[in-house]
Amino acid sequence: MTEDTTSLATVYQDWDTYQQRLLQAVAPHVHSIRDLIAHMIGAPGGFTLFWARVMMSAGKMHVDEVDVDVALVGRLLAAQFPQWADLPIEPVHSAGTDNAIYRVGSDMAVRLPRIEGATGQVDKEHQWLPRLAPLLPLAIPVPLAKGTPGEGYPWHWSVYRWHEGENATIERIADPVQAARDLAQFIAALQRIDPMGGPPSGPHNFFRGVPLSTRDADTRAAIASLDGMLDTSALTAAWDAALQAPAWDGPPVWIHGDLQSLNLRVQQGRLSAVIDFGGLGVGDPACDLQVAWNLLSAQTRDVFRAALPVDDATWARGRGWALSVGLIALPYYQSTNPVLAGIARRAIDEVLADFEHAP
Repeated sequence: MTEDTTSLATVYQDWDTYQQRLLQAVAPHVHSIRDLIAHMIGAPGGFTLFWARVMMSAGKMHVDEVDVDVALVGRLLAAQFPQWADLPIEPVHSAGTDNAIYRVGSDMAVRLPRIEGATGQVDKEHQWLPRLAPLLPLAIPVPLAKGTPGEGYPWHWSVYRWHEGENATIERIADPVQAARDLAQFIAALQRIDPMGGPPSGPHNFFRGVPLSTRDADTRAAIASLDGMLDTSALTAAWDAALQAPAWDGPPVWIHGDLQSLNLRVQQGRLSAVIDFGGLGVGDPACDLQVAWNLLSAQTRDVFRAALPVDDATWARGRGWALSVGLIALPYYQSTNPVLAGIARRAIDEVLADFEHAP
């Protein structure tokens, strides 16, 4: 999930290209620069809601998103992997934001970055996932092939083994306590893997695993944009408390970076796989604790914490991560991606409830 929505231009090396695409996106919605400025300086949330309408009308979540479809995937396969060219191709309707996914045959998936900011994930996943997979207790994506730009598509792309199962929503998990333990075991196993040579947190993983304080400005801006929708005083108090937690002073560890229900698979009611490693990197382990608030309940959160070697400061930063990610995602996706907005709102609500009942 890409969340640094306040700095979309940073994903472009060519600023002129960014301006051109921005103007194309907003042209049907404003008649002049004065009209655009009026949206930007209007009532709280005005520009956010305006921007959501722009993206929704284009059927997209990002201004810099490229067009992909079944026909393109078919051409790419025919040109680069002809052995798979005759297999049926079906779009996978996903609430993911960085990549478009297509099922190929019965046991493969093609994954194409939607935005330039996600293109670094391709090489990273091909390099590291095969090394990490044997050391983890849950299945993770297995890269089968890497495609190159072509047929009008500008970036590298991937073919993966298809993972059976469904997204790990609460109602699909048969035993939430066992799921909490399974998640804790996965995170602990990932953190035990030698991080030598692993990619430090940065643009390639949307800065997951960086010090929590670096998210302060964007988080406070998100709180301000939600004035009138949520209790901004309570949100500010919870965020201030998270920032008071001591920073991570240990060695960086492996993090998935985006643990939430869309990136977890269940089969027959039990967690079976962890997918979408775009946020993979090495950094502060608190980042991966956000799943305790965006998915788990208060009761299973206690089980999850007990199964992890986590100190109070890391737990507090993890709660801060859940809050910050939820706050930034909610206004951006509330009209273009209701599933992701719902996950964000759940994380916010759980953090506030947790904060209010904290000793």
